[in-house]
Amino acid sequence: MPDGDLPSTVGAPVDRTADLELLVAAAREAGRIALGFFRNDPRQWTKGEDSPVTEADIASDRYLHATLTGARPDYGWLSEETADTADRLGRRRVFVVDPIDGTRGFIEGSHDWCVSVAIVEDGFPVAGALAVPAREEYYQAVLGGGAWLNGARIHVGAHLSVEGARVAGPIRHLRAFASAGLTVAERLYTPSLAYRLAMVAADRLDLATARPHAHDWDLAAVDLLVHEAGGILRDLDGARLRYNRLDPRHPVLIAATPRLADAVAPLIAAAEAKAMSASGSAP
Repeated sequence: MPDGDLPSTVGAPVDRTADLELLVAAAREAGRIALGFFRNDPRQWTKGEDSPVTEADIASDRYLHATLTGARPDYGWLSEETADTADRLGRRRVFVVDPIDGTRGFIEGSHDWCVSVAIVEDGFPVAGALAVPAREEYYQAVLGGGAWLNGARIHVGAHLSVEGARVAGPIRHLRAFASAGLTVAERLYTPSLAYRLAMVAADRLDLATARPHAHDWDLAAVDLLVHEAGGILRDLDGARLRYNRLDPRHPVLIAATPRLADAVAPLIAAAEAKAMSASGSAP
């Protein structure tokens, strides 16, 4: 999608720096709240299609909702742990929040979970923050202002080939690379999709992929991080993601440099077609 379709950084009607500062402070505090439950046997339940939620998710979500909407009452709200309403669709700016991304890992004691908060304006993220408190890592980005980790500027890597790349993603994508005769240097697993994609922005991975049906709250903050770090988060057709639509779900995704994303898209598309054929699902 052309840059001209993104919200302009010139003559912006709001102070995005102030918005970013609000997000960063809120994400850090929500992370601190969640950390109090971490490895402390939090109460847990199951929602939807066997998706876990804990009292830490709820406590983090309540804090973020009160803090963020209290500071910006005219912004809409979309969170994994709050009942969705159509109100957000009529708002130009919307908070998009995952109070704990990687809840399964959180329950299992993995350090790879995060708090993800973003502001989406006219369908695109313009400010975002990730707090990874168990690792003491704090990411932030604002449109046109670069991506940062613990106060240092970050950039995607320069690796341009799948061969020898550092990769994370669903097993069927990794198998597709192997079937094409490609050898990857390192394969990483993290239960948090947002953190997985953030590692591309921080040059810890060259390529990360996601299976279908990731949601706005998984992606909005890290989408901006990847782009501000010089990479791209796109679907298999090369399109950028739009947020705050009626359906917050997204198709198969690739995070990488633009050239590497172009190189792997046909392999991932073939893997997804094979998976759909095996399950009898229509494309």
